[in-house]
Amino acid sequence: MKILAIETSCDETSVAILDCDEVINEIKLLANIVSSQIEIHAKWGGVVPNLAAREHLKNITPVLDEALLTSNATLDDIDLIAVTQGPGLIPALLIGTNAAKTLAYTRQIPLMGIHHVEGHLYANVIGHSVDEITFPMLALTVSGGHTQLILMKDHLDYEIIGQTQDDAVGEAFDKVAKMLGLGYPGGPIVSKFANDFESAKEKISDQKLLAKLESIEFPRPMLASGDFNFSFSGLKTSVLYFIEELQKKKGVEKISELEKMAICKAFQTAAIDVLVKKTKKATEELSPETVVLAGGVSANSHLQKTLGDEIAKEFPDIKFLKPSLEFCGDNAAMIGAAAFVRYRKMKKLDLLNQLETTWRDLEADSNLKIEKL
Repeated sequence: MKILAIETSCDETSVAILDCDEVINEIKLLANIVSSQIEIHAKWGGVVPNLAAREHLKNITPVLDEALLTSNATLDDIDLIAVTQGPGLIPALLIGTNAAKTLAYTRQIPLMGIHHVEGHLYANVIGHSVDEITFPMLALTVSGGHTQLILMKDHLDYEIIGQTQDDAVGEAFDKVAKMLGLGYPGGPIVSKFANDFESAKEKISDQKLLAKLESIEFPRPMLASGDFNFSFSGLKTSVLYFIEELQKKKGVEKISELEKMAICKAFQTAAIDVLVKKTKKATEELSPETVVLAGGVSANSHLQKTLGDEIAKEFPDIKFLKPSLEFCGDNAAMIGAAAFVRYRKMKKLDLLNQLETTWRDLEADSNLKIEKL
């Protein structure tokens, strides 16, 4: 079956075409077109919802046309349309859901709404067989809007066992980048500066300065809380206070590039330390067969390596999956992959007739909760 998927939850307009084999449960990606708005929103230091919606409206048709052209498919070939229903920015979500509903109604194609986090989880199976995931599965989902540990006993069976009590880790990365004047989006920039500090250290001849920079350390909030929840607000505030104190001591507003690198390294180390140790604790207590990393922050190379190495060392019998870099950020391919898994289960439960009226009933929901099917 061929699935056309649409993603417009934030600032990427994306359309994908997937060819899904129901016999071997394999997903083949035919096209995944993503139009980014990073340059537009960068000058504001974050995504402006109404501006994002305007750009989605402008881009949705050209992106759809390019996806069909790239996949060598037409709308007559499509068996199912999938769209991000939420959560996300409501003006942005409305563009995608209304486009999907229009296509579903005019072409009489079944329509399915997908939870954005569900898409990130199933980004791990694109290009592979869905059966590579074995259960129970533990997922660490990290993005600008979410930081969660989710236990799954089967496909689409979700139990949130831990989540952030305030800021998501991706938001903390963005805020730290803004504090340091590094630009937007903050995650990749902070990661780059943190990595650059390692090579910059080799050029520092002043050992006293090097020791001072390497001694920068930030707190690990809720590390000993006894549960699987997270908090990054205090870590973010600690970085802010450190920067302000550094500026006060130097008597200048600007701090050096080397100091920025050291701060990024210390912040990233603290944030990832919490994520990895909480995930290890959950893995030890719950004994999953698979651990997956998902969400935009899963693109962080240090997080990927640290978590992967720890799982391999401490739990060698547990499978660790991480999405390909191209599927870490928001994209329609992941929405289509999740739709295929949901379609399979709905078919098994004889629920496919529910998709016949989705073109009329589906509503965008900025606070959509992920629910078990």
